[in-house]
Amino acid sequence: MSSKKWFVMFVLTVLFLAAGIAGLNILVDPFGAFGDPVMKWYEFDFTKNPRVAKIAYMDQHKDEYDSFIVGSSSTSSFPVEQLNKYMNAKFYNLFMYGADMYDVKQTTQYIINNYNVKNLVLNLGFINAMRYKMETDPYTGSLHYKTDQSSPFDFYKKYLFANPSYAIEKLRAFKNDSYLQNKYKVFEVSTGAYDKSVRDVESIQDTEAYLETYPVFKNYPKDKHKLACIDEFIADVALIKELCDKNNINLLVLFPPMYNEYVQNFSPEEIKEVYTRLAEITDFWDFSTNSLTSDYRFFYDSTHFRNAMGRMALAKIFNDNEIYKPDDIGVLVTSENAEKQAEAVAKIVKMNDSSYTKRVPVLMYHDIATEKSDNSLVISVQQFENQIRALYEEGYTGISIAQLTDYVEKGVELPDKPVLITFDDGYLSNYELAYPILKKYNMKATIFVIGVSVGKDKYKNTDINITPHFSYEQAKEMMDSGLIDIQSHTFDMHQVSAFEDGSARTNIMPLEKEKEAEYISVLQKDILKSKKDILDGTGNEVTALSYPLGKYNTLTEVVLSRMGIKATFTVQSGTNTVIKGLPQSLRAMKRFGITEDISAEELIKMISGH
Repeated sequence: MSSKKWFVMFVLTVLFLAAGIAGLNILVDPFGAFGDPVMKWYEFDFTKNPRVAKIAYMDQHKDEYDSFIVGSSSTSSFPVEQLNKYMNAKFYNLFMYGADMYDVKQTTQYIINNYNVKNLVLNLGFINAMRYKMETDPYTGSLHYKTDQSSPFDFYKKYLFANPSYAIEKLRAFKNDSYLQNKYKVFEVSTGAYDKSVRDVESIQDTEAYLETYPVFKNYPKDKHKLACIDEFIADVALIKELCDKNNINLLVLFPPMYNEYVQNFSPEEIKEVYTRLAEITDFWDFSTNSLTSDYRFFYDSTHFRNAMGRMALAKIFNDNEIYKPDDIGVLVTSENAEKQAEAVAKIVKMNDSSYTKRVPVLMYHDIATEKSDNSLVISVQQFENQIRALYEEGYTGISIAQLTDYVEKGVELPDKPVLITFDDGYLSNYELAYPILKKYNMKATIFVIGVSVGKDKYKNTDINITPHFSYEQAKEMMDSGLIDIQSHTFDMHQVSAFEDGSARTNIMPLEKEKEAEYISVLQKDILKSKKDILDGTGNEVTALSYPLGKYNTLTEVVLSRMGIKATFTVQSGTNTVIKGLPQSLRAMKRFGITEDISAEELIKMISGH
């Protein structure tokens, strides 16, 4: 082959490969730079680069929103649903990983000039004065050309000819995608916020396990940080304030909560400079430090806090008393109090959770009998009364699921010595034998019923005898007393293997080789049936579930949480610490299994921790 032909072939090959790479990157669009018109898997795009992908997405959906919250990733913890309610708006969360003030300024300028903006919330903080105009990676850390006003040619060229491994990664991730949030999809597309469904069901009962999951809090680093870009921070906020005033946009500026030990790494003098200079431009709400910011259970790391704390902050701003919030959360900073507030922020806050935590033991019973039984799940009526009498005489108060959730969600106080008495399965003896004793001592209790067995003494549609279960009429009678709460033990996910044809669902976990989508569908249908039957039969809204055999996993917790199940219960032994403002403290709660051989005295020692 002549050198001329070889050169032509080489050029054609290069062009062919370039065209192939460009075509792949347009079709797959791993960064969402082209609007992801084919795959429309925006969760992945946002995860790779929210600065680019969110603008491309918003350009297609801008008519669906009229308000925006902008800032670094802690911004995600302020729920837009709450802002919509408080401000009668349609918010979108335009947060970006590690956004500095330049990113915030450029993004807000773009949306103000190109979208219909009624409200703008800026989540800033003095840490926005640490650095300025930092691009960590040309693909994952860069702004959209529309926001940084760079060359569209250079922008599209970069993403057209990006390494095809990014596109291949997206295709592989799409093929292996699952229901739960994972490293390839960490966003909720409709809100722009992080998908925190997994973190929202984390059990935080075991503090040692929590520290293993989030080890940064074990021995927090003492690194000094400098606010080197205060001038740029102040100038950009002033520019945004001027733009909002000019366009009649309601501006709300807030500083988010930060882990208190992290705050100690900053200079008090520099914090004071930020506060005093910013307060000359605009008032702002400061949540940097409060009585909860020294409690690591409210955080994932230094600046990333749970949505629960974001809800408290917004509730403070908009005076919502239906949501628990500590008295010292949030200060409206003005030019008059800026210096004083800066000094308060710089102080060390010691953890003291006595005002917002409560130790709550949960007891687990099953069947009650007139006489002693060899069955460990059956307790004699005499021993049951001995135990309930002992609780009464020791000053314990039986509480309901509603009281438990009201404590966590609204801060409604619990009795001094609360105890949650529970029964699994819904046996007739709960009505005939246990209920009269509970009435005698005015003790509340919760019964988790197996829906398919309610009112039955035969196993489903067979002639097989089972221990009789009470009916919904009897359940309603108990509920009308105000003492008994009826909740779910699933509708039919507590089967007996010997009585079933084929595979039996003895618990709520997936069957062997069952596909995820099929399992989720079965689980959702079962829980919906359980909730509907209990509501129709008793008028009670199901918000709690005890796991058959105590088995569960993260998937079950997320599915149930999304279906309105606020509290879940295991068979693991131990007490619980419930925390105001942290709904995670109601998940996978432990229970003391109570048997015939536990005397009244031993029961009191067990639940008192002695």
